[in-house]
Amino acid sequence: MTTIDVNGKPHTVGQAGETPLLWVLRDGLGLTGTKFGCGMGLCGACTVHLDGEPVRSCVTPLREVKAKKITTIEGLSPAGNHPLQMAWIAGNVPQCGYCQAGQLMSAAALLRKHPNPSDEQIDEAMSGNLCRCGTYQRVRAAIHVAASGGEK
Repeated sequence: MTTIDVNGKPHTVGQAGETPLLWVLRDGLGLTGTKFGCGMGLCGACTVHLDGEPVRSCVTPLREVKAKKITTIEGLSPAGNHPLQMAWIAGNVPQCGYCQAGQLMSAAALLRKHPNPSDEQIDEAMSGNLCRCGTYQRVRAAIHVAASGGEK
């Protein structure tokens, strides 16, 4: 049994230490906002925060997260009113929506480090998040909107 801190609450889980965090979150805790995409840490759909830093939960073993704070999309803003979430809605960013939780988690980490990011900083921070629908321009615009306090 392992106790982990997810979205500010302790959870005791029984999965083995090598189990990817993604499956602990989805199957063990029922937090299905974090998506399985590629299983190799390349697409970004499974992005969560580990002590505030974006990580790919599909390749992060449970044994590496025991003493760290994990934040999932459900913990970003339980009410769904994080500035990024509001900008995403206002900018009609999602199409299919599959990659959006990972996109939002990467964007939130970016804004924590760079509250007013340049296009280059956005492109660099978001480069590991793939969107099959190609909404990259809308993602960038929404990040700028969130950074500016909601004004276009």
